[in-house]
Amino acid sequence: MKVVILGKGEMLANLMEGVNDSGFELSAVFRHERTTMSKFKLFLLDFFKSSPEVTMIKERKIKEIKCKTANSEEFKREIIKLNADIILVGTWREKLKKEIIDMPTIAAINVHPSLLPKYRGPNPYIQTILHGETQSGVTFHLMTPELDKGPILAQQKVDILPCDTAKELKEKTVFQARLLACEVLKRLNAGIIQPLEQNEADASYFPNISGNEKMLDFENQTSVEILNTIRALHPYLPTYITYGSKFFIVNPYKTRILDKAGKPGQIIAKCAKTRSLTICAKDGKAIKISGLKLYKLTPLTKLFIKYFIKF
Repeated sequence: MKVVILGKGEMLANLMEGVNDSGFELSAVFRHERTTMSKFKLFLLDFFKSSPEVTMIKERKIKEIKCKTANSEEFKREIIKLNADIILVGTWREKLKKEIIDMPTIAAINVHPSLLPKYRGPNPYIQTILHGETQSGVTFHLMTPELDKGPILAQQKVDILPCDTAKELKEKTVFQARLLACEVLKRLNAGIIQPLEQNEADASYFPNISGNEKMLDFENQTSVEILNTIRALHPYLPTYITYGSKFFIVNPYKTRILDKAGKPGQIIAKCAKTRSLTICAKDGKAIKISGLKLYKLTPLTKLFIKYFIKF
């Protein structure tokens, strides 16, 4: 069975390993960066900051498809030439046309990092944590012209721990994608997999975040909402605490809710040594955030907290 992977970053690297684990042929890889970057810029990036997936491609001498879009005639010719049985897609922004989806001899399969039909959309790592979920997962499903809506081939749950940020959730999810890729390919080859239609009654969709979420609002967010925001946006966006005209960058790993009460938005404690502030949220509970960094003035953080923070 011949497999072609379309993908990016950690998901791509793990799907490549999953195909390797299955023993089937990885015929080619199409990196998403080729659809968004010039050849020269990508060359420089690969040369000076080679990623794990690029290193893997080079070391294993895997063929790279070098098109600008997966919906091109050039890509179609590559798939025909390779006689691909499976197109495996993970972390891909383009919406594939039906004629591309129908090209492989067996199936075009998308790998979505949530338990579909819940959390359809571009970044479930962020959205599941923002919404306070304690569990997410990865779904392998047949591709259709409608995004994230095809019949499900397999799913694997992933626990979201209270200390997990989107970074840790992604790491756990892509590893499960590797394991599931091997299983799905073997079951497809044996003809013992039964696609299951998604239940639209359970479906939810969330678009990309706006970016406004990075400014924490202690007066209008509960302590849990603030903590979830900090965890969800890391490592994609830093979150900030506003103090007058200054901004503190929040450390997502040094934040906890305390059983102290106060007026929403009120600073009730500070410590210059640990670069920490304790601030009350909308629900009256306090959040202690340590390891703060003053935006553009990091070396002055301790001095600023000690002499300029008032409460």
